[in-house]
Amino acid sequence: MPLDRVSILGNTNIGVYIFANNKVALVPPRVPNHVKRKIGDVLGVEVIEARVAGSPLLGIFLAGNDKGLLVPRIIADDELSAIKEAGIPVKVFPGKFTALGNVILTNNTSALLHPDLSDNEVRCIVEALRVDKYARGTIAGIPTVGSAAVITDKGGAVHPDVEDEELRNLEKFFGVSVDIATVNFGVAFIKTGLVANNYGALVGEKTTGPEIMRIMKALNMGE
Repeated sequence: MPLDRVSILGNTNIGVYIFANNKVALVPPRVPNHVKRKIGDVLGVEVIEARVAGSPLLGIFLAGNDKGLLVPRIIADDELSAIKEAGIPVKVFPGKFTALGNVILTNNTSALLHPDLSDNEVRCIVEALRVDKYARGTIAGIPTVGSAAVITDKGGAVHPDVEDEELRNLEKFFGVSVDIATVNFGVAFIKTGLVANNYGALVGEKTTGPEIMRIMKALNMGE
């Protein structure tokens, strides 16, 4: 599984700009072609340009897995149509949250959700993502669970403040091995600088060699 460094629009916080599953990566307009090629090659997916509410922050606004993609209610009709044309099953999330990438942490089997989501909002998420297991919770006391970890079907990298017992609980919940990591020279909110799927991973350009080794171990990229 490949791993490479990249910046998006001159920014090392690549996770706020990119949404990726095992089929597609959505990136903002104006990303140079050579960067899009790198994203596609490393993740093994088609790369498609998209926006949400005129914003390039796709990693913040979008959440999903291979079975479905949730978009916030603030998305414009033409933006929604463009994403649907990419062949992704899309559902507009009607709830109060719009930064769905921060409040939902999911792979193809399980979803950990912000503790303040209502029963109806949880039901909407579970129906869209078709996960077998779901729960409300926090990571290291952080309610924005999507910002504090990156989970694939092979492994997970999580905020370094997570203790051993919580790591074990996360492993059991998601069904994969999980370990702590940082990105971009010590940033604890791992999602900001890491985009990963089952085929590869991208990290922000400030991510150090030791951080990369830790991320590769956490995501089981040697397998």
